[in-house]
Amino acid sequence: MGNSRQLFANHFFTKADVYFHSGYYPSVFDQAIGGAPHITAAKDAAAETDAEHGREQSEEAGFLGPPRDWIDRFSRNFYPSRHSHLDRPGEAREILPWLRIAADLDPHKVETYTVAAYWLREHLNRVDEAEQLLREGWRANPDSYEILFELGRVFDENRHDSQRARNVWELALGKWRQRSARNGEPDDFVLEQILTRLAQLEEREGHWEKALSYLEKLEAVSPKPEAIQQQINDLKKKVVSAPPANRSGAQQTGKP
Repeated sequence: MGNSRQLFANHFFTKADVYFHSGYYPSVFDQAIGGAPHITAAKDAAAETDAEHGREQSEEAGFLGPPRDWIDRFSRNFYPSRHSHLDRPGEAREILPWLRIAADLDPHKVETYTVAAYWLREHLNRVDEAEQLLREGWRANPDSYEILFELGRVFDENRHDSQRARNVWELALGKWRQRSARNGEPDDFVLEQILTRLAQLEEREGHWEKALSYLEKLEAVSPKPEAIQQQINDLKKKVVSAPPANRSGAQQTGKP
């Protein structure tokens, strides 16, 4: 029964992905060739540049290849053969019911919660629901640093509550370390995001020594260590002239 629920959960998650692509959904064989994007990729790459998106569309537009004959060319007028994203509020609502069903069927599929929360707060401005959903996912997956990272974004970006964001991200960092030690396969991508957000938060709050500590950890795992080193150098210049209180990194504690 458990495997069946997971199977159906994956089905409904895929249905959300189909809606996200406005009906454009290559088969598994086409995806293996062309690498069609995913709603999770949209969440992770929200800062994508226009040039990058244009290149993505250009690559995806050709996944079908040239028409094999006049019948193939004519038939493409009647089904989606170009990639587009649902990024308007009315369209984004179509995704959420499928994700809600997927979460109910398989509460341990972490990406269902993180993706749904992203769409709720970014495209529908339903921040309370996003936080509630992430807390629900956290209860079902208490060791998930992915859910904690997204919850920290709610506090930082939407609630503007630096203290709670810090607490949650520090907890996420601890969970990441525990799972990495247990599994031996570190998820450096999420680690980079956690360290980046913590460094930005501490610098914004004036805790520059603390920010430097996170940046130095980030440099060790970043695919662009030169850029991180430049940030470290720039921040060190601030530390030299900073009042002693700013260098201590002292902070209050609280609950997520």
